[in-house]
Amino acid sequence: MIRTKTTLVVGAGASAELQFPDSAALLTRIAGGLEFARLGTEVVSDDIAAMAAHLEAIAEAARVNKSHLFKAGQQIRSAARLGGSIDAVLEQFGDNPMVLAVGKLAITHFTLAAEAESPLAAEPRDPGDLPVRGSENWLFQLAQAIVSGVPRAKADRCLDNLSIISFDYDRSIETYLPWALSMAFGMNIVEARELVAEKLRLIHVYGTPGRLDWQSGKEPVADWGARTIDNLPAVVEQIHSLSERLEERGFKRKLFGELVFGKRLLFLGFGFDAMNCSLLFDAPMEHYPDVYIAMPGASETQQVAVRKVLLTLAKLKQEEAITIADVSAWQLLRDYASYLQS
Repeated sequence: MIRTKTTLVVGAGASAELQFPDSAALLTRIAGGLEFARLGTEVVSDDIAAMAAHLEAIAEAARVNKSHLFKAGQQIRSAARLGGSIDAVLEQFGDNPMVLAVGKLAITHFTLAAEAESPLAAEPRDPGDLPVRGSENWLFQLAQAIVSGVPRAKADRCLDNLSIISFDYDRSIETYLPWALSMAFGMNIVEARELVAEKLRLIHVYGTPGRLDWQSGKEPVADWGARTIDNLPAVVEQIHSLSERLEERGFKRKLFGELVFGKRLLFLGFGFDAMNCSLLFDAPMEHYPDVYIAMPGASETQQVAVRKVLLTLAKLKQEEAITIADVSAWQLLRDYASYLQS
């Protein structure tokens, strides 16, 4: 059980352990899916055809000229050459509603496609198993830390000391954890989902492509890995740009509240790009948490840069409280398991 308040900041590097595209790969795939010059040729891809069909449907529903949407797709393709992520590209075009609409649609399409292609399924393929096999992923290691040593009678307390801030669009966390709790405590999946829905502190910074059908709320539903979606425009609107989040009343306060929730702060697959750091570290973290960062393959210079970000933007006072490890997200959780559960 995680006994000390802990916040996880999760980025695309963690989702990559489940074969989801990282930020650069997602942007590349989106740019490829918007290459509408290939329409009507022998080299048109399924993604291009699907995106064109989506845009035509949205243009008809919104009564706008579809050529404007196709032009917006080309603008995203051009910007992608310099962009580090689709989030950054959308922020660059924040005053262009057509680009925002096409970008959000692309994020929705390719996130759901990535869910469908991931080894993580909506439910276990074999009864009594987890939705994805193996322990070499961060969700397995997290689930193990959550349930370890918790009596069945106190299962409703196993998430009390955990908060997650996710910069990913996929719904892996909320899909996986109920099955893990069901396995660990012998509860049925309905009960496990109710526990996760009630207890898990989780913020998707840039939104998700709809909610899962068992989650509460009024947002439109999109099944895990859905190929077709009812009310697609409403699902697309669940994706948010940075500027939209900043204009959302109370969002920054809520985000910072989760960031400082944890006395221990873990960064898993987080890229520390300037845009996301400016959002996270808007105010000093005066509670001075112990910080652990998984940065596989990072150079010494990159590690120095991350330390400077935390010391200057987050105003951490003690550099020795920052641990940067040349390991993946799942390895960090595995290697520090005994400490995280203390």
